[in-house]
Amino acid sequence: MSTPQRIRRVVIVGGGTAGWMTAAPLAQKFSRQLPVDGGPPTEVVLIESPEIGTIGVGEATLPTIRAYNATLGLDGADFIKRTQASFKVGIEFKDWKQVGERFFHGFGDFGPAINNLSSIQYWLHLRAVAENMPPYEDWSTSSVMARQMRFTPPTGEAAAPTNAYSYAFHFDAGLYAAYLREYAMGHGAQRIEGTITEVHQRPEDGFVTGVTLKDGRRVEGDLFIDCSGMRALLIGDTMQVPFEDWSHWLPVNRAQAVPSKRVEPLTPYTTSTARTAGWQWRIPLQHRTGNGHVYCSGFISDEEAGRQLIAGLDSEALDSPRLIKFTTGVRRECWRKNVIAVGLSSGFLEPLESTSIQLIMDAVGRIIQFFPETDCAPVLADEFNRRMSTQYESIRDFIILHYKLTQRRDTEFWRHVSGMAIPERLAHQIELFRRSGRVAVYDPDGFQEPSWQSLMLGLGIQPEAYDPMVTVIDPRELLAHFARVRASIAQTVAAMPTHADFIRANVRADSPMAKA
Repeated sequence: MSTPQRIRRVVIVGGGTAGWMTAAPLAQKFSRQLPVDGGPPTEVVLIESPEIGTIGVGEATLPTIRAYNATLGLDGADFIKRTQASFKVGIEFKDWKQVGERFFHGFGDFGPAINNLSSIQYWLHLRAVAENMPPYEDWSTSSVMARQMRFTPPTGEAAAPTNAYSYAFHFDAGLYAAYLREYAMGHGAQRIEGTITEVHQRPEDGFVTGVTLKDGRRVEGDLFIDCSGMRALLIGDTMQVPFEDWSHWLPVNRAQAVPSKRVEPLTPYTTSTARTAGWQWRIPLQHRTGNGHVYCSGFISDEEAGRQLIAGLDSEALDSPRLIKFTTGVRRECWRKNVIAVGLSSGFLEPLESTSIQLIMDAVGRIIQFFPETDCAPVLADEFNRRMSTQYESIRDFIILHYKLTQRRDTEFWRHVSGMAIPERLAHQIELFRRSGRVAVYDPDGFQEPSWQSLMLGLGIQPEAYDPMVTVIDPRELLAHFARVRASIAQTVAAMPTHADFIRANVRADSPMAKA
């Protein structure tokens, strides 16, 4: 191998959300680059094929998308208007525990910690010793906001209800990709339109050196980022990295997506409604509503799944349902030699907790963190792969939790998923919470304690005990404290505008579609 040198050209294979989310921060970084070797800055080249579509539908995100946008220096109001975005303070789960029941996974905690212990521990204690203890969601600002369809960004002190929640966005993924394309190209990224017909590798070590397009053009590079979606052109076909199938834990393998007309009230949250063999999403945007039915073809036909999707809409469909087939799982390596997979080329997890864009964003952040020289030192790839593997497995287990803890037994699908074997680590997390109300978090970059608490309490786990350290405080003092926090949250939320009013007054999209 030649002496390591600076990467002079990064080639991104594939556009869509993953491709342009990768191109934008790289172009931004390299546009400010002052190479010590005196040569030109590193080029960012993205190859996008007009013949290959993207999976993009209405997307829901996690709060960290705001940090990604801020790093790029995007104007918040302009981003919201350009992508027809709305705000999201969490996810409502309907019919997951049992038909007719709901719970909320909000972005935030359940009131401030007390003596460095989660407030949920004290709530568990009071529930055991006091009568008529209100539900735990009353101490979640985001949950109370969702009930009342209200929204305003957090302000004030961190421990106050005015700042005890976070938020993300719902947006049109196609519009977001176009928005980032404009940004990336404005910072020097180059877009090449064409379909790849051949990939070239260096005989001595298998590094990719270039690709040939259908029209005969050849595009060469030093580092290749595979954003080709489930096709996995480079990481799968060329690098032959095996795909690890997780469908024995997450058997859903189909989705049908369809947009429908916008309806009021404009909810500041995503809705996930359990169906007979899967679940249906509802994502409210400014100009329309995104809908989809995720299901297992072993328990329901595509025709019946499509009928359930249409029947579950709360507004008129704007198109026919579009079928997407997938297998849940992950590549055993997301980085091999000089190829790095980002997005669906690295793996697929159903969008139950809105993690697809999070996985893209974190992969891109790690590419920047471990950006290599031309030798692509294996130790960098090893660390990148370790972190991506930890993240994928943690999200996988969090999603499995939804199915495993269901109390539904009304269909064959729900009987199957509730009775299936689960990863040992997840079994430990469930048992720890069941016995003590405590949470084990294995991925510091993933879902944190309040999210696990929301899911396990919402799905019906009643902890048998709680941290004995909570008993050092007089229950009467605790009740008074909880009453004050609950009242403060209620007062804070009551003063907020509705979600629709906040958007109308501040960030209403300017396009004609917003008037449709």
